[in-house]
Amino acid sequence: MKLFYRILFFLIGLLSLSFGISLAIVSGLGSGAWDALNVGLSETIGFTPGTWVILVGIFLIILNAFLLQTRPDIGAVITLFITGVFIDFWLLQIFDDLVLNEFLSKMIILLAGLLAMGIGISIYMQAKFPLSPIDNLMLALRKRFGFSFMVAKTVGEITALILAFIFGGPIGIGTLLVTFAVGPLIQLFSPRFDGLFNRLTAVQR
Repeated sequence: MKLFYRILFFLIGLLSLSFGISLAIVSGLGSGAWDALNVGLSETIGFTPGTWVILVGIFLIILNAFLLQTRPDIGAVITLFITGVFIDFWLLQIFDDLVLNEFLSKMIILLAGLLAMGIGISIYMQAKFPLSPIDNLMLALRKRFGFSFMVAKTVGEITALILAFIFGGPIGIGTLLVTFAVGPLIQLFSPRFDGLFNRLTAVQR
């Protein structure tokens, strides 16, 4: 039964994360740094943003292995694939015709996306399945350099921001909010979902 809850937290977390990412993109106020990079690559080179989630993620798997001095986490490709498919689902199937004209509505969508991202990451981390390489980068930086979750996440986001700028990704106020707000949100929600997961699995023992 514990495996059931791990899978449940994993899928719900990724669904929430991809939902939040997609909301930030469609807000038109600038998406998260990694997502801006993926959108920029999509518009510059081709392929869907979800496809670039997978391709960029494979590169990060190799980088994380270097930082942790371990073998590449091949299992993370599953997380990449699911996330990429979910993002393309939200963007191309659900939000394809969504048009936001007012700044207030754009900001509400963006803030909802931020919240969904922070919650999503905090949920799926509890499953202890292979993490998204972006989030694994956060953990790798934390373990290698002793950073807090907040600092490690922010370092990764700033690096992606520079790359997104180079490739002409959608950068704006939303990018800054995602860069500096998702880390603290994870710091806030992670202990709560950790407690929830432990309570649910303890009942089944």
